[in-house]
Amino acid sequence: MENILEVKKLRKSFKNFALDDISFTLPKGYIMGFIGPNGAGKSTTIKLIMNLLKKESGHINIFGMDHIRHEREIKNRIGFVYDENHFYEELTLREMKCIIAPFYKSWCDKLFDKYMKIFKLPANKKIKELSKGMKMKYSLAVALSHDPELLIMDEPTSGLDPIVRSELLDILSDLIQDENKSVFFSTHITSDLDKVADYVTFIHDGSIILSATKDDILDNYGIVKGGTDLLNDHTQKAFIGIRKNIFGFEGLVDDRVKARNLFKDNIIIDKPNLEDIMLYTVRGNQYAQSNH
Repeated sequence: MENILEVKKLRKSFKNFALDDISFTLPKGYIMGFIGPNGAGKSTTIKLIMNLLKKESGHINIFGMDHIRHEREIKNRIGFVYDENHFYEELTLREMKCIIAPFYKSWCDKLFDKYMKIFKLPANKKIKELSKGMKMKYSLAVALSHDPELLIMDEPTSGLDPIVRSELLDILSDLIQDENKSVFFSTHITSDLDKVADYVTFIHDGSIILSATKDDILDNYGIVKGGTDLLNDHTQKAFIGIRKNIFGFEGLVDDRVKARNLFKDNIIIDKPNLEDIMLYTVRGNQYAQSNH
């Protein structure tokens, strides 16, 4: 399987935070969700991929090429959508397009018009008159108008209403019907990824917790429920995080088969969603402590 994006042993240090040996790969033709709480390192990783920050060590290859040596060629083949809009507010959508288009070798006005139509965007309206959802749709229309092979999105759905979010997710799903295209989608709204992601990479405190297909993650992880009498120093080691209350406990495991062998039929195991996995990992045993 050919990878469109490869990140290996990426490091970057700041005063109070560091990205520590970040590694993951995104194959061609898939959507990867990049999840983690605010401050986990998602935007920093994206800035390093886009060469907006200088890495200390590690390798980033996009389309099989070094992201710095071949930066111009790579950026011509990438669409990029920020969480904030970076357009001139006083210009109309059409005027702003005329400024952006010359930067891309393969800009296509037909594609731009197509997405303007799909998103119902008024070309003669000033950017400052658009709602947040419409600004995000405009960013996406601009990003897709040079027919990119890789679309990188940094928190594109935050602050959008559920209908607009759903429309954006449909567009991403349509996009990767072309098996040469991929989407790298950073978000803390994990329910969006439950719908569209093929792969999930989870970052926390500057480290990768997991990176695998979404189906593998959801098939292996489990929410275990049972009585607190089942917990001791040995059994608690099976959990990534536990929440205890007067009725018993529930906790996250990353191997439900192992958990079943450990506890036999004394427990219930439910399938988690991505939010459960993120929450239990981030909070760990704070849950247990807060309920005593």
